[in-house]
Amino acid sequence: MCAYALSKGVRFIGHTETWGNAKLLEEQMDSAFAWFNHLGIRAVKTGYVGHFFDGKELAKSQYGIRHYRKVIETAAKYHIMIDNHEPAMPTGIQRTWPNLMTQEGVRGQEYNAWDRRGGNPPAHTVTLPFTRCLAGPTDFTPAIFNFSEVVKGTHPHSTLAKQLGEFVIIYSPLQMAADAIENYEGQPALTFIESCPTTWSKTIVPNGEIGKYVTVARKERNGDRWFIGSITNEVAREFSLKLDFLDADVTYRAVIYEDGPDADYETNPYPMTIRQEEVTNASTLKLRLARSGGAAVSIEKLRK
Repeated sequence: MCAYALSKGVRFIGHTETWGNAKLLEEQMDSAFAWFNHLGIRAVKTGYVGHFFDGKELAKSQYGIRHYRKVIETAAKYHIMIDNHEPAMPTGIQRTWPNLMTQEGVRGQEYNAWDRRGGNPPAHTVTLPFTRCLAGPTDFTPAIFNFSEVVKGTHPHSTLAKQLGEFVIIYSPLQMAADAIENYEGQPALTFIESCPTTWSKTIVPNGEIGKYVTVARKERNGDRWFIGSITNEVAREFSLKLDFLDADVTYRAVIYEDGPDADYETNPYPMTIRQEEVTNASTLKLRLARSGGAAVSIEKLRK
């Protein structure tokens, strides 16, 4: 199966959910990571659901920290990237072990599926950029396109356009479009996800207020394209965004994905408009955000 996937340009990601059984993973990870490497798997998501390791030690204790580091070091030996779920607080260790690509450590998108208190509130993702995201890459899993309820009263308190904006705003060099495949089929919004990089050479924050709204502009690491995400809490907003961070004397094409006129996170999260404009570094982009809505923009140089 892995060989077939590789022939189609697809790699699998491994998952080791331990339920806090750290010793079990340590006993098997050399052989497991070697096997993953043999199969062409280059990334593994580790999981530790529960507050204790091996039934006795707090996950964030010295016992837990030593385990996390041992996993990262062993994975590096087999050229495996790690996406650590239920981690300790990020400390910048990826500067030493860059195969630690991203970590959870956040009340993530999954709460919008099963949390009986109703999921994450509209202000959640306009707070994270000023809190958890400052500590390092954050595996939040944005880009949910289906807002139906599995648990009554619980769903993403978001519009479709806000999900696209979060893909830019919540930085993670390993991103996952976490919805069911059928929810992406025939959906124009997927075009933005497909084109959006996950690593960047420059980041600018044109506006933001904790818990209310935030806009982030990022330039791709190995190219000239810019991507913008803008999201708001339960208050609808309109922004005039100066594009003075673009190169001078260059014309760009901006593709804007934003909330449609009838979009509302509670009653109608799906409407979205897609428009194009030619812009320069002297342009001002007008963005309309519905309640708990957003916008996403891709900007590319026009080739003469």
